[in-house]
Amino acid sequence: MQINFLAIAVAALVPLIMGFIWYHPKIFGTVWMQEVGLTEEKMKGSNMGFVFVFAFILSFLIAFFLQMITIHQFGALGMIGGDETNAKPSFFAFMKDYGTAYRSFGHGALHCFMAGVLFVFPLTAINAMFERKSWKYTFINTAYWTITITIMGGIVCGWYSPEGFNWVTQK
Repeated sequence: MQINFLAIAVAALVPLIMGFIWYHPKIFGTVWMQEVGLTEEKMKGSNMGFVFVFAFILSFLIAFFLQMITIHQFGALGMIGGDETNAKPSFFAFMKDYGTAYRSFGHGALHCFMAGVLFVFPLTAINAMFERKSWKYTFINTAYWTITITIMGGIVCGWYSPEGFNWVTQK
C-alpha cells in the first residue's frame, strides 16, 4: 500500500492555516494570549521562521499518524506484517474487493473528529489542570485541534487516487 506523501504534506499545512485563522486577534487570539499570559512584545521576540518550519515538520508527523486511524486498509496490511511480499492470495483478493472501502474525506474527518473529542480533549484538559490553566484555555485549544485534525484526517483518507479527493464513501 502506497503512502500518499503529497496528501500528508498538504494536510500538514492545515494546522498553520487554521492557526492563522483561529488564533487571529479577532477570533480567539486575544483571549488565548490572555489565558497563557503572553504579550505582543513577547510574541515578537521569537524566531517565527523556525517556529513555522518546525511546526510544519511536527504537523507532517501528525498527518502521517492520522493515516493509521483513518485508513482501514493499513490494518489489513498490518495483519501480514506490513510486507505485501509475505501475503497470501487471499490478501490480494481482499484488497481488490475492499482496497478503497471507506476512503473518503467524510470518513477520515469522522474518525479524526472522534479522536479530537476522545483523545485530544482529555490530553489537553489533563495538562491544563496540572498547569492551572482555565477551562477557557482548554476549550480554545481543544476546539482548534479537533477542527484541525478533522480536516487533516479528511485529506489523508480521501486523497488516495491520482484524480484527487474521494468525497463520497464507497462501500
